Amino acid sequence: MIFILCRTDPDVPKHQGLSYVLAPLKDNGIEMRPLRQPSGASGFCQEFIEGARAPLFNVIGGLNNGWRVAMTTLGNERGGGATTQHLRYEKEFWELVDETRKRDRESEPLIRQELAWAYTHVELMRFQGIRLLATLAANKEPGPEASVSKLFWSEYHKRLGEIAVGILGADGMVADEAAGSGDYPLSRWQTTFISSRAGTIFSGTSQIQRNIIGERALGLPKEPSAER
Repeated sequence: MIFILCRTDPDVPKHQGLSYVLAPLKDNGIEMRPLRQPSGASGFCQEFIEGARAPLFNVIGGLNNGWRVAMTTLGNERGGGATTQHLRYEKEFWELVDETRKRDRESEPLIRQELAWAYTHVELMRFQGIRLLATLAANKEPGPEASVSKLFWSEYHKRLGEIAVGILGADGMVADEAAGSGDYPLSRWQTTFISSRAGTIFSGTSQIQRNIIGERALGLPKEPSAER
């Protein structure tokens, strides 16, 4: 099954007349093509939809109410894991510290500064998670703060990948034959460097998150558009 946000009423403004539909994948005019990275891995796909059909019962949240459902889905995807996600990044941080010590680079001032930056950001994620937990406990939906969380962790992780490859030094520029098979096997930290960029794209790009924060949290004017 796949979720599809589709237009069901062409005669109303763009955010109206949309429906959120759960559609069968098999034999339903839906084709998914993996997008291959230089390493051979595939974390994204292209979807081609032609003639797909689904019963009215599969419309979630009511006909023509799909935008609200989609925004609720994205809000929970962007911020729903923020209550515990710092645990993942905390574990990863200390593993990078261990890697630094193995390479006898823990006394280098610049590396110490970058690791301190990373630790500070992981702690900020923890506190942000506590705030979000309080919001959910009060039966409130994640608002613009979900975009703050998503922007924060995705940009952090991209930067951490850069720090990690910097700690690897020259080893970060060549394939790691011990890491596995394939045309270009990558080490754990090389994989972090590459895959962390995806975090700034999925669930809404960093640019979109900044717009949401500016408009809905800070009350700034909306981004100029061709329509306006």
